[in-house]
Amino acid sequence: MSNDTLILKLQEARQKVLEQLSQVIVGQTEVIDELLISVFSQGHCLLEGVPGLAKTLMVSTLAQTLNLRFSRIQFTPDLMPADITGIDIIEEARNEAGNVSRYYRFLEGPLFANMILADEINRTPPKTQSALLEAMQEHRVTVGRSRHVLPEPFFVLATQNPIEQEGTYPLPEAQQDRFMFKVFVQYPSFDEELEVVQRTTSLSASDIKPVLEAAEIIELQKIVRQVPAGDHVLRYALALVRQTRVGEKKGIPDFIKEYVAWGAGPRAVQYLILGGKARALLNGRSYVTCEDIQQLAKPVLRHRLVMSFLAESEGLTADTVIEELLNKTPVFEDDLLRDPRFQELFAA
Repeated sequence: MSNDTLILKLQEARQKVLEQLSQVIVGQTEVIDELLISVFSQGHCLLEGVPGLAKTLMVSTLAQTLNLRFSRIQFTPDLMPADITGIDIIEEARNEAGNVSRYYRFLEGPLFANMILADEINRTPPKTQSALLEAMQEHRVTVGRSRHVLPEPFFVLATQNPIEQEGTYPLPEAQQDRFMFKVFVQYPSFDEELEVVQRTTSLSASDIKPVLEAAEIIELQKIVRQVPAGDHVLRYALALVRQTRVGEKKGIPDFIKEYVAWGAGPRAVQYLILGGKARALLNGRSYVTCEDIQQLAKPVLRHRLVMSFLAESEGLTADTVIEELLNKTPVFEDDLLRDPRFQELFAA
């Protein structure tokens, strides 16, 4: 199958997924697009939104649409690592002579699925979060002395509630960095909410049909990595990320020094480029543009910036800083390369 055919297939798959999800989910097109980009980029997503915005329903329906094995884990303060990874159990076998032998058998936990919904991930203690961290990074789990490989493709889509923070365990920076995107799920518009009420208070039923298979998703993930990204696009992504690193002495804007306590690492650049490649294919293009990077800057960077006390006291969010960063970073190649500040930044 040619690359052009696969690009067309990916574009058609996006449209079909949106059509299937629209039977259950009203609106949230941007959120769904970001979820699809993370899926085809082999990334994980952190969804943040108040209760009742159909985050769980969206993820479970997406898994159904992609024909993936789905597993929901409700994270609670008493959840232990073995509850999600699985455990070794002792079984007995008796032969014809009546002799009994005992052996260990691994009983798989809910992590052994393609798409994992980690519901309210910040409600579980660090010990359990660390078990999930290994699964996200290595696509395998360690139980005792044995390592068990997880099925492919493998995605973790985690949710957290931004309001109720009592009894929660905030995600460490290292774990947040493993998520490709942090996606904000917003309230619906008036018309969308009206449609939600009409649907959910009637006898309307949906018939979700699979659009892709697991093997096709793996094939499309490989195609995403083959999409070319020009040197200028790479420099533009690097310029955005390197400007957030307040520890650097050259090329850092004053507002970053003032409002950011800690900047983004190399994973941010990797995910900007990978996400840009997937977004280009989903939009029917075989190349990445700076616009792709701009559109993904907020979901990639917002959870990787640690805001300063001054920013928090003034009510400034990471999104506000990222927006200012985009405004102050030249898009055109000549402007970027001739700017003395960026010459210093690239030379550092």
